Amino acid sequence: MTPHELVAVLEKHERWLKNKSGGSRANLTMANMEGSNLSGVNLAQGKLSGANLSHCDLSNANLSTADLFAAHLTKADLSGCNLYRADLRGAHMRGAKLKRAILKEADLRGGALLYGGHGGKNGKGLDFVRSDLSGTDFDDASLNNANLSGADLTDVSMNGADCEGALLTGATLMRASMKSCNLARADLRGSNLSGVNLQGAVLRDANLTGAMLAGANLRNADLQGAKLEGADLAGADTTGANLARSADNFSVQIQQALHSHYTWINTNGTMGARADLTAADLSHIDLTGVNLSGANLKRANLSGAKMREALLIMCDISEAVLDGADFSGAILDGANLRGANMTEIRLDGAGVGWVDIKGPDGQPTGRLWAANLTGARLTGSSCVRTNLRGANLSDCDFSNANLTGAILSDANIRDAKFTGANLTGASLPPPPDPDDD
Repeated sequence: MTPHELVAVLEKHERWLKNKSGGSRANLTMANMEGSNLSGVNLAQGKLSGANLSHCDLSNANLSTADLFAAHLTKADLSGCNLYRADLRGAHMRGAKLKRAILKEADLRGGALLYGGHGGKNGKGLDFVRSDLSGTDFDDASLNNANLSGADLTDVSMNGADCEGALLTGATLMRASMKSCNLARADLRGSNLSGVNLQGAVLRDANLTGAMLAGANLRNADLQGAKLEGADLAGADTTGANLARSADNFSVQIQQALHSHYTWINTNGTMGARADLTAADLSHIDLTGVNLSGANLKRANLSGAKMREALLIMCDISEAVLDGADFSGAILDGANLRGANMTEIRLDGAGVGWVDIKGPDGQPTGRLWAANLTGARLTGSSCVRTNLRGANLSDCDFSNANLTGAILSDANIRDAKFTGANLTGASLPPPPDPDDD
């Protein structure tokens, strides 16, 4: 298309938009306009499906409700462009610039193209084209309620973008930079967010069911109310994140086990059943104040869990993953924590001591059952005023832990490591006799 022809199309389209005589809607379907300067043009409602707009300057252009189905916009400059409700299904936008662009309610899903040939009915068939948005710059763009389901958003930049309510189911966002991005109420089910930088992002009430978040940066992110059932958070950095998962966000089996355990506790074992959550993924669960005494949590993943003031007396939590969890004020007397990963756990004011075993008549037998932390890793943990009296702490690693005011009297600390630990005001047992086997 020549520049003169393009100008004529734009002039008639302008008249059509204003309902003036002689006007006609722009039809640039399959037109080749590669590298053209279209900055500030008004092509609202224009027909541009399949058009080649690669390397075009479309900054501040008006393409609202335009038909850009399967258009080629590779490395185009769409900064500040108005793409409100635009049809961008199957569009090729690799490396495009969309800073401050308006994409509210835009459709960026994949699309089906009718093709001719020797196969299929009447020599025709359908070819599904996935939207390619990899490497695109969406910084500060407005994507409210946009549909990006299944889109390839690998390596995109969405820093500060407003994606509230956006549909991103099944989208690939690997290694994307989405710092301070607003994803409140966004649907991210089954999406791949591996290695994504979501530092400071807002994910309130977002649906992340089955999402892949391995290695993601979620520092200081707001995930209040987010659905995380089946989400993979392996290796994710959740420092400072508001990442509380209520029991309702977990599988039906886990919910039933917890409910049955509560009944078992409240009826003194006459009804319900002891919870068996062996190797269950309970990461970031919020069970503040819950009574899980006697439950089986062996090898369970409780990383980042909120267990403040919970009752976990005589629980089996051996070999469990508890890194970054908050057990402040919890009671873990008599619990089995042998070999548990308790790195950077918070146990401030918690009780992890012994239990006085009672007989069938409910009277104390005089036999004490101590908490077992043999071989547990508590590096960098916060154990301020933690009561560890009588606990078995043999071979525990308390390196760089804060044990200010902790009670360790009568505890077994043979081969325990306290390198760099703060023991100010701590009550320690006498050093073990090296000759005592």
